[in-house]
Amino acid sequence: MALSPEEIERYARHIVLQGVGGPGQQKLKAARVLVVGAGGLGSPVLQYLAAAGVGTLGVIDDDEVALSNLQRQVLHGTDDIGVAKVDSASKAIARLNPHVKVVTHRMRIAAANAREIIRDYDFVAEGSDNFETRYVVSDACYWEQKPLVTAAVGTFDASLTTLRPYQISPTGENNPTYRCLFPEPPPAGTVPACAEAGVLGALTGVVGSLMSLEIIREIVGFGDSMVGRILLIDTRSMRFETVRYRWDPENPLNGRQNLA
Repeated sequence: MALSPEEIERYARHIVLQGVGGPGQQKLKAARVLVVGAGGLGSPVLQYLAAAGVGTLGVIDDDEVALSNLQRQVLHGTDDIGVAKVDSASKAIARLNPHVKVVTHRMRIAAANAREIIRDYDFVAEGSDNFETRYVVSDACYWEQKPLVTAAVGTFDASLTTLRPYQISPTGENNPTYRCLFPEPPPAGTVPACAEAGVLGALTGVVGSLMSLEIIREIVGFGDSMVGRILLIDTRSMRFETVRYRWDPENPLNGRQNLA
C-alpha cells in the first residue's frame, strides 16, 4: 500500500528505523485494528496506533465521557464530558492523524456480537475493565483466528500478554489460550472495580503504550513474540517481570478434548 509524500514525511522516523522501514510502514497503513474500550488503556492505544499510521482503527465502547474518567483517559477532554466515548475518540484521532480511518461501534461487546465485529479486523487490542469482556473477546479471537493483545490494570499493578492460540508453537505444542492463563474468572466481588479501589492514572498510560507497541510489533513483525509470556508490572517497587506460561491441555478451546 503506497505512501503519499505527506505520509512519508509524517512517518519519516519509522521509515528510517531499521526493522520497520518503508515496508513496515506500509504494513501499518494496510492494517485494521479493533480497540476494545476507549478508556484508560484504550486511550493511549488509540493515540499511539493513530500516530503510527495504522490505516483503520475500530473502537468499541458503549459509555460516555465522565469527569471522573479524565484522571487517566487522556484521549478525552473536559469539553467531551457527556459525549459518547467512541465519538470523542474519533474526533481526537482525526485531529491527530487525518490519514487514519476510524470505525466506531457504540455498543457493548458481548458473546452475541463479538465474532461478527472482530472478523472485520486483522488485530485486536483489549483493555476492558472486567473479566466477562476479556473472556468474550479472547474466545472470539480464537474462533476468528485473530491475534489479540490483552492487558489489565489493578490499583498499582498491571499485566499484558499476546495470544495466538489458533497457531502451533515452535515446540510443536498448541499456543496457550487466555483460559490457559486464567481458567476461570475470580468469584464475584473478590476483585473491586476501579471506582471502588482506584487506579493510578499514569499506570494506564504506561500499559496502554506497551499495548500499542505490541500491536505494532505484531503488524510489522519484529522482535521476540509475547505469545506464551506475560508481562507483570508492579509500580510500588517499579518492577517489570516477564513470566512464561504454556498451553493447558484441559482448556475448553483447544484442549485435548477438542483435538481428538
